[in-house]
Amino acid sequence: MERVKKENYYLDIAQTVIERSTCLRRCYGAIIVKNDEIVSSGYNGAPRGRKNCSEMGRCLREELSIPSGQRYELCRSVHAEANAIISAARRECIGATLYLAGIDAKSGELLHDATSCSMCRRMIINAGIERVIVRNTETEYSITDVQEWIDNDDSLQGLEI
Repeated sequence: MERVKKENYYLDIAQTVIERSTCLRRCYGAIIVKNDEIVSSGYNGAPRGRKNCSEMGRCLREELSIPSGQRYELCRSVHAEANAIISAARRECIGATLYLAGIDAKSGELLHDATSCSMCRRMIINAGIERVIVRNTETEYSITDVQEWIDNDDSLQGLEI
């Protein structure tokens, strides 16, 4: 039996975390790993004590036909990356790697274009996480050095400095 690559091992765990997601559009699971130990996990769902979209049976962003990646202020969910960061101590995040997997809530198919939104990117940067590894297929993944997000500041798009 061939041993699973460590990246896919952690991505498999992140994908299992998705099973707790309550989103009706896209479900995500994230884990933070430092020194080869899992520090925390997170999935997307409503803040503690609030009703989840899956409980209400509706998604406002979907009802308003809002494209993916836009108008997150209308979303009830806290994103998987944010929940993983919230659950970890800062000292555990500095120099860590965040693993992220996503699926389409309706089809259950793996998202091949999963990425962190601009708000989560800011949190990842501030948490001191060094790399983000995103599952693209069951065996393929992409690795982003968080320094790239710092150097290529997407919040400055369209602004002259």
